[in-house]
Amino acid sequence: MNDLLFEIGTEEIPAGFLNPAAEQLQLLFEAKAEKRNILFESIKTFSTPRRLALLVCNLAERQRDSLEISLGPSRAAAFDADGKPTRAAEGFARSKGVTVAELSVVETPKGEYLQLTREVKGQSSSALLPGLLQELILELSFPKSMKWGSYHNTFARPVQWLVALLGDTVIELEFEGVPSGRLTKGHRFMASGEKEIARASEYEAVMESVSVIADFTRREQAVFEEVNSALSSTDFPATAAVAVDQQLLQTVTNLVEKPFGVCGRFDDKFLQLPKDVLVTSMREHQKYFPVVNDKQDLLAGFVAVNNTGVKDIALTREGHERVLRARLEDALFFFESDKKVRLEERREKLSGIIFQAKLGSVKEKVDRVVKLTRLLCEHLEPEIVHIACRGAELCKADLITDMVGEFPTLQGIMGSAYALHDNEDKAVAEAIREHYMPMRSGADLPVSAAGAIVGLADRIDTIAGCFGIGQQPTGTADPFGLRRLSLAVLHIIEDRRYELLLPDIMQKALALYGDRVDGSGETVDSIISFIRNRFNNDCTARGMDSRAVDAVTSVVFEDVNDCLKRIEAFSDMKQDASFEVLSASFKRVRNIVKDNSDTAVEPGLFEADAERELWEAFQVLELSTRKGLENKDYPGLLADMLELKNPIDRFFDEVMVMAEDQQLRRNRLNLMTAVGNLILEVGDISRMHAA
Repeated sequence: MNDLLFEIGTEEIPAGFLNPAAEQLQLLFEAKAEKRNILFESIKTFSTPRRLALLVCNLAERQRDSLEISLGPSRAAAFDADGKPTRAAEGFARSKGVTVAELSVVETPKGEYLQLTREVKGQSSSALLPGLLQELILELSFPKSMKWGSYHNTFARPVQWLVALLGDTVIELEFEGVPSGRLTKGHRFMASGEKEIARASEYEAVMESVSVIADFTRREQAVFEEVNSALSSTDFPATAAVAVDQQLLQTVTNLVEKPFGVCGRFDDKFLQLPKDVLVTSMREHQKYFPVVNDKQDLLAGFVAVNNTGVKDIALTREGHERVLRARLEDALFFFESDKKVRLEERREKLSGIIFQAKLGSVKEKVDRVVKLTRLLCEHLEPEIVHIACRGAELCKADLITDMVGEFPTLQGIMGSAYALHDNEDKAVAEAIREHYMPMRSGADLPVSAAGAIVGLADRIDTIAGCFGIGQQPTGTADPFGLRRLSLAVLHIIEDRRYELLLPDIMQKALALYGDRVDGSGETVDSIISFIRNRFNNDCTARGMDSRAVDAVTSVVFEDVNDCLKRIEAFSDMKQDASFEVLSASFKRVRNIVKDNSDTAVEPGLFEADAERELWEAFQVLELSTRKGLENKDYPGLLADMLELKNPIDRFFDEVMVMAEDQQLRRNRLNLMTAVGNLILEVGDISRMHAA
């Protein structure tokens, strides 16, 4: 067995592309090796700005031997009445390079057929790897790829070199004129020449020798250590620490091949800026780590990470400080300038910003959001109507500030800061900031009720408007992020435990657009179907029983928290063996009555005791169901439904539903339909059946 090394050397690849590409490289190789029956012990990937690589340990020298089974014509077609092979049998044998005598007759679900079974010797791995590695590089995908020169294939960045080694032997292949070999390249600035790799297993050591830490995890740890070491070499207080954001740490790790930290300072006057402004200036634009004290307050310092060592650290520090100073001077100017105009005055100017061509301006959107906020508050949070509506009035006013124009990610945050400067209520400022939360899946939800309500109103308005003009997502295209907005609506409602009927609020949101949108029931149904799909996917992703989710939402999806209670009840009840039997019986009921909708039952037409027993059980259950639904006692309702198991089973055993007498048949179908409809008021139990 030998180790396999495959390295793709490129121009600098964007930091955000690297980790997904490395993971994809491993998954592609594993799938292709499995398809070719090539065994290996383990696999490890490497990625830096200039390379993607994988090292496969102890790759088998040959494919595993396999059995090739080929099914031929049926026995009837393969032999004539005298038992002699027909042209069909001979043709099949000839196509496989064997004689008819080497074929066997096997029994299949479709009858007897001719079959060829033979052992196929595995090819050598060295013969298969050129094609496999060629497929890897061709099938790697990136968020954005490019084609350069006269080349035919795309990649994230131009490919500069390829290394392909099996042990100490070069695997020959090429990509767009770039041949494979054993020559790699080191750090662009610290070891810019070529370096030979003698054996695949020496890859990491060779990379270390040319100032490259190829392993992402080790390089990330090195960045972390460099950042903290750079701070410790300064005269900041002992309680000072670097605020290491995990996402920034990953980004910086993918920007360097070997990290070198340097700590700098900025003027204390910039500390008057809101914390988020300072952090955004450092983190998003310069990729600097902020310095904080033991209370997490910002100090006038930062740590930068370079991709190369320097002789004059003071000169490097000065360069970083000069670049950041220019950014912060701009931010301070914008901040002071913005405060001269109240948010209330800016709100009127939102009419100059288009929300969506067919849906009007942002000012018009804000007016609708205010009305939706009032509707939601009156139903869910009547005591905060004034606060929430004021927050809604000002929630988008910061979009035309200079600060948000320079730092778009600060929308809401700056609105909150400027609201406090304008002496708005603190709760109003909080609502402005929180109405954008959650920013992404899994992010923090609004803490305040006002922030939650305004956030719901804002998202519901966007969802309704886009569906109203036929701009719903298709395939992977979702230009308005409606999937993300829908999940945010679901999570906020769940978190606040709101009782909110989605069809009603969507209908009202559409009505606020007037004749600009299609506000029909079909549009509402499309919206609810879309949100229901997001809900189902989200519940399943969170580990909820998919059958329980389907059983509930296939019947009812209006109140999110009510659905969650039903799902929990279904999930708990499935442990009861009797419930599984009942779900199977109910599935049979649904199949029988699928074309019947009448539920009028005439007890006088009953002929069998089994009919009367089921009718009596139904009447008892009907009373308990009304009370249970009113109290939302779904576990109790499902437990009561188990009382139907024996009557339904006996009914099917003793009663001919499809009787020849039309009156009897109709009465029995109506009884089944009534029972089925009653159960459906809780959920479709038939979907809980395992088969």
